[in-house]
Amino acid sequence: MGLEDRAKDRTRRRKGRRTRGVHTLPAMDLDVVFLGTGGSIPSARRNTAGVLVRRGGDRILFDCGEGIQRQMQRSVGLIPVDEIFITHLHADHYLGLPGLLKSYEMQDRIEPLVIHGPPGLISLFESIARIVGRQGYPVELVELNRAETVERDGYAIEPFDVAHRVIANGYVLFEHPRAGRFDPAAASALGVQPGPAFGALQRGQEVPGKDGPVRPEQVMGPDRPGRKIVITGDTAPCEATRIAAHEAELLVHDSTFTSDEAGRAAETGHSTAREAAALAAESRVQMLALVHISSRHFVPDVLEEAREAFAGAVAPRDFDVVEIPLPERGAPELIPNGAREGSPSPG
Repeated sequence: MGLEDRAKDRTRRRKGRRTRGVHTLPAMDLDVVFLGTGGSIPSARRNTAGVLVRRGGDRILFDCGEGIQRQMQRSVGLIPVDEIFITHLHADHYLGLPGLLKSYEMQDRIEPLVIHGPPGLISLFESIARIVGRQGYPVELVELNRAETVERDGYAIEPFDVAHRVIANGYVLFEHPRAGRFDPAAASALGVQPGPAFGALQRGQEVPGKDGPVRPEQVMGPDRPGRKIVITGDTAPCEATRIAAHEAELLVHDSTFTSDEAGRAAETGHSTAREAAALAAESRVQMLALVHISSRHFVPDVLEEAREAFAGAVAPRDFDVVEIPLPERGAPELIPNGAREGSPSPG
């Protein structure tokens, strides 16, 4: 299956079809916490790479740069993440793992932790085993190639190839579609009695009516699409990202350089802010978050360059949050310093 075909399949699964017995999932809160938005060298204000996605009770960390556990402690707390997805095996995207794993050990964590990454992840962990040691909780390492989908309750995460100097994954998190709206008037007109039968129809079950069985598709609207987040890690602009990001609510994209250094960006497998914005516009995303910005650049200049090509660009700071409501409830919103509002007090 080619890139376009896989993207169409993801879109179909997000938007759904009018089918029986599926997509009765409850709505979940969904947001993105920016723990590290800087480039390869951390600065006083921007840590190396780390993005935390919170969906319902699930906590999923994408990349784990040096100092991520401290970033967590300064904001959301040292929470036990469920899974970690590493985009590629450059040090600024994984050096935070040894410290985080050891901190979990000292917290007496017992929950399993799954760490996903591109081919080479297992070999990397063999090299750092002396630092990490043996954990008192299960740690599973999973190497992912493109299109090897990780299915979860109500959503899935799928890697895709990006264009960097080493083997690297971007990741798409897409929700399965939700059931359409129930039409009680249509159900009553078909002779369905209000009460448990209404609930059964919404769960995808047939119920008796005045002229025979009433099927859910007779009283339910079209399935409502789920939400989509795309995280590229380090990459030059590429076709795979354009396809993966099609109509995403949020695209988190490499914007290491400004256009003045376009040649340098191409040589190193990175993107300029304008290139990231042009791709976002072509993919018709709702919001573009510029990350991995080099400390050499003045962030307002980077953002101004991006907004010339895509008005929906933002440049989150560490601890900013993007809230992603259900599509019918509005557009994504950037909450400055949102991860530190109501956060635990430092010890």
